Amino acid sequence: MAKYEISTDEGSAQPDGEDGVLKNSLGLTLKEDIDIAETELLEALYFGVLNDVPDELTFSDICTWHRRWLGNLYEWAGKLRSVNMSKGDFHFAAAGQLQRLCEGFESEYLQNFGSLFQMDDDSLVGYLARSHVEFILIHPFREGNGRLSRLLLNVQLVQAGLEPMDFQLWDDHKDFYFRSIQAGVTGDYQHIERLIRDSLPD
Repeated sequence: MAKYEISTDEGSAQPDGEDGVLKNSLGLTLKEDIDIAETELLEALYFGVLNDVPDELTFSDICTWHRRWLGNLYEWAGKLRSVNMSKGDFHFAAAGQLQRLCEGFESEYLQNFGSLFQMDDDSLVGYLARSHVEFILIHPFREGNGRLSRLLLNVQLVQAGLEPMDFQLWDDHKDFYFRSIQAGVTGDYQHIERLIRDSLPD
């Protein structure tokens, strides 16, 4: 059932669809077709957002990105998820805690968005690592959290005066990446910091 396990299907499976295909407005039933649609829509979102990076950023802006990206496919796009989710034995934030956690994410990380260009390299990498891990642990949306977290990281890099990041290294070492996220639960960010440092553009 999709990429992650959830507490209830909430009627989210597309009727007659392949495994992993969520109920969608276009009636797509093949995983390949859904993947193509989501990828094309994400490319359009990247182009629009990275060519018009704002001076300030709120969590409402992130919800708007999600809605712009997936709104033509899923009616819940841009809304905080109402189901609990996990990956194997690893549980993301409980749905009932999302509003509080997203408000905390905004106050702790997004409110500093406008001053990213003033940070030195170490401070910036530390900020990006903590922000990324926290966003993934919150997992605010029903689908697309990982991809949206990468967009957020790249928007933060552009705001800091750097070029967007290539995530190939992350894709090549998915197990290390996921262990890095898990380590962040206990406040250990050295592994995700390493991934970020090794992926920053020259």
